[in-house]
Amino acid sequence: MTTVVPTSEEDPVLSVVRFTAEMSWADAGAETAEPEVNRLCVEAQKCMIEGRWLDLVSLMLASADIIFSKASEKDLECVFTIMCNLVKKPESLDQVHEMAELISAKIIQQPNDKPALRLKILFNLYNLLENPYSRFCVYLKSLNLATAGKVTEHILPSIKKMDNFLKEWNLGVKDQRELFLAISNILKENKGSTKDSFMFLTKYLETFSSEDASNMNDAKEEAARAIVDFVRSPDMFKCDLLDMPAIAQLEKDAQYGPVYQLLKIFLTQRLDAYLDFEAANSALLKTYGLVHDDSISKMRLMSLVDLGLNESSQIPYSVIKQALQIDDIEVESWVVKAITAKLLDCKIDQMNQVVIVSRCTERVFGVHQWQELRTKLVTWRGNIAGVISTVQANKITEDSTQAMQGLAIR
Repeated sequence: MTTVVPTSEEDPVLSVVRFTAEMSWADAGAETAEPEVNRLCVEAQKCMIEGRWLDLVSLMLASADIIFSKASEKDLECVFTIMCNLVKKPESLDQVHEMAELISAKIIQQPNDKPALRLKILFNLYNLLENPYSRFCVYLKSLNLATAGKVTEHILPSIKKMDNFLKEWNLGVKDQRELFLAISNILKENKGSTKDSFMFLTKYLETFSSEDASNMNDAKEEAARAIVDFVRSPDMFKCDLLDMPAIAQLEKDAQYGPVYQLLKIFLTQRLDAYLDFEAANSALLKTYGLVHDDSISKMRLMSLVDLGLNESSQIPYSVIKQALQIDDIEVESWVVKAITAKLLDCKIDQMNQVVIVSRCTERVFGVHQWQELRTKLVTWRGNIAGVISTVQANKITEDSTQAMQGLAIR
């Protein structure tokens, strides 16, 4: 934060008003400029005396565009530091919020002009606010400024703290949607943040419920984007998209229905289904930038996972060859790829030409998978109860035997 040291007895706020007024009227000549500068200073002083802080901020912001264009970055930062500190003056949180909205709205008006400095001013304003919701609104404007001004690298560190921010802000559904989508869009443009972008896009889609039909229609484009991002990603092999109402609405949609079908193939079917789909929709896949060879590679791994889940624990090489549509010599290499991607835990029995699977990653973990897990847990609990009963019965028998032996000794 910049520290402003007054060099005269004049209040720092009035000094800023005088400075900005003189800069605004600099080209008008002394005879015209001096009365206007004095008028603005008197008006500002009156606002301070009467505690009309919102009016004072409005007065100061009237010259903001000229300050941004003519003042040095050091002077500009000093001006806005003093202006932002005015949010600590009112007792009313509503008035503080209005002032913060007014200041931040002016700062983001010209995002391509000194974007890094504008972002720094917004962060300063954020730190001066005490109301969580006011903080959120300023942060959201920071995201928009960073995106428009192409300075997203300055906002990325704060996104890592988002879990803590969300606890503090306690947002409603509408604000969550706007936040998650803005973050996802920022991360989408940042190399190496594909998975995080997808995660926040998923969070955005999760805010829509089947009862929210009126708003859910607005999510169709982003729902389709989530599907394409998942299909395109070379290292994402499971997701919960199918169960989301925002995704399910695409199934019967004229425009996005095929995209939904593509997701269903990747999560529930095998390579042959994808090849049939591609033959009928090759133009659509190119439209979304999906590379056919990459999709085949991913679908082979997904098919191998499906074999591990639905076949016996021992999968013959011949079954893998047929499902993945590969040559005999490629079977083991694809199994190794699945192991490397942590999709399978298995052993390759070359002598018997089988793959012995001990664990598979679920492509989808929905209601059916929860039911299966519940069944396994119930069985496990029953087995444990049986073991405990056996141990207790053996203990009673052992205690009785020892007691009988004690009587015999006596």
